[in-house]
Amino acid sequence: MSRRQLLIGALVTTFMLVTACSGDGDAAPSDTSDTSPSTSVAEIPLTSTRPPVRYEEFRLQPTACGAAQPPELSPTEFPAPDDMGIAAGELPLATVTTSCGDLVIELDPAAAPETVNSFVFLAEQGYFDGTAIHRVVPGFVVQGGDPEASGRGGPGYVIPDEAPEPGFVYQPGMVAMANAGPGTSGSQFFVMLSEVQFPPEFRFNLFGRLVGGEDTLAAMTTVPLGANPGGEVSTPLETIYIETVTIER
Repeated sequence: MSRRQLLIGALVTTFMLVTACSGDGDAAPSDTSDTSPSTSVAEIPLTSTRPPVRYEEFRLQPTACGAAQPPELSPTEFPAPDDMGIAAGELPLATVTTSCGDLVIELDPAAAPETVNSFVFLAEQGYFDGTAIHRVVPGFVVQGGDPEASGRGGPGYVIPDEAPEPGFVYQPGMVAMANAGPGTSGSQFFVMLSEVQFPPEFRFNLFGRLVGGEDTLAAMTTVPLGANPGGEVSTPLETIYIETVTIER
């Protein structure tokens, strides 16, 4: 087995072991075990040895990439997304402006119509503005879209499963929804940093691909990281914010 195969295997194992399950079912790609931080962990004072576990603590950190801290978010939940009238033939562009630069995502409503509709709805509601990117795994994924920055937050609703068939190989730059199992996708999304074929039980709504911003992703992976409550070294110790998400149609 090659060194690269061993690395991918270890990363997939990390996905299987590290869970971030919410009441809305919105979570990191992983199994559905509940590893939410206990009250005692959350009450430990924030220090250089204990990374943040919630949005309020991310606000106490320096902002990554020398950027200014954006205004604090105003958490909002919705019963369901509005119909944004996106046709299957459209290819909307989403510009995700972050502390480290822009990510430009070409959305694919033909592949995942409900997912794209929800993402556009949330973006145009300003839902993502001021949120923190709570998970960075260099060589694997960058994940955000959680207003709690805990891996457990969501928009108040879930969207249908629109995942590729089992055996699909996710490529660098692909953008998909995080979940905690079938029927749990909400607002959290991740950008792939490497080629990975997940085990059949791990299926994620693939709704776009990166068409600009590779340098931004590279900058994010240089931010210092600490261990989350599950032990995965993926929590940014300098906060990477999503400042705005702009949709061009």
